[in-house]
Amino acid sequence: MEQRVLGRTGLGVSVLGYGAGVVGGLMVRGTPAEQERSLARALEAGITYVDTAPSYGNGESERNLGRVLKPLGARPVLGTKIRLPAAAPRDIPGAIAASLEASLQRLGRDSIDLFQLHDPIGVVEGYTLTELLGEAVPALHRLQEQGKCRFLGITALGSTPALRQLLETGIFDTAQIPFNPLNPSWLAPRPARLPGQDFERLGDLAAAQGVGLIGIRILAAGALSGEAGRHPVAMPEVAPIASAADYATDLAHARALRPLVEEDLATSLAELAIRYAITPAAMGTALIGTASQEQLEVAIAAAEKGPLPPPVLERIAALLA
Repeated sequence: MEQRVLGRTGLGVSVLGYGAGVVGGLMVRGTPAEQERSLARALEAGITYVDTAPSYGNGESERNLGRVLKPLGARPVLGTKIRLPAAAPRDIPGAIAASLEASLQRLGRDSIDLFQLHDPIGVVEGYTLTELLGEAVPALHRLQEQGKCRFLGITALGSTPALRQLLETGIFDTAQIPFNPLNPSWLAPRPARLPGQDFERLGDLAAAQGVGLIGIRILAAGALSGEAGRHPVAMPEVAPIASAADYATDLAHARALRPLVEEDLATSLAELAIRYAITPAAMGTALIGTASQEQLEVAIAAAEKGPLPPPVLERIAALLA
């Protein structure tokens, strides 16, 4: 498995990351034996980054990861998150500290490698820039000083002007970005401009600032499998993020890429999407959430084939135009 450096963190991470979220659902709703087998296989294949959050199954993902990782004796690079309580007024510093303490207890760790804000930024029901800079950032820095977390990140959703302003401050070390063939707007498919120039794409701006990029929704919540049916362990319905207005439209767009599979340019639409996600050199790690061992094997095999060549990227753009 190819290893890359996650921006200025200097952390070495696998180009394919293990997503323990609720969409694929294995680490939330799978059996203990399936969870143990899946994570052991991921580590064996060279996957070195694992992503979770307390909101995944109301803590179940973190609890199951803590249970599985201990007997494996494994210490992958591990990232978790904080989602603010919806009720106002909000004690942002208190919520951040309490969330991390609870996550560490569930994971069975004294510290976490990457602690990320999970709420959108600069929009209603997210963080305003004033809240983020005045309350959240000082609280996060205190946790760093206490040795509870090494690096800080965001999920880069919300207001584009607010995200641009935040990324330019250099406060955060990583950014999770939705990136797939149905939503290519975050990153240029190949290296774009030089540092110091203007950037139209926020992913390119972040990379130029040294922010490590983590790809999310690389299969558009499963639509890029091209199949309408969902695995019993997976979420039965998933709202799109940064693609079409509904899953059915994403699925229809994904099926427009089938000629590339028919021409043997990929063995499946899932392989095509995974290789697409890891193609930009700026992408540190792209997260894959799975519902089964079979899906994990498909993802591993795709990542091992490496990035897509430029002619295939051009065909994807043409088919989705």
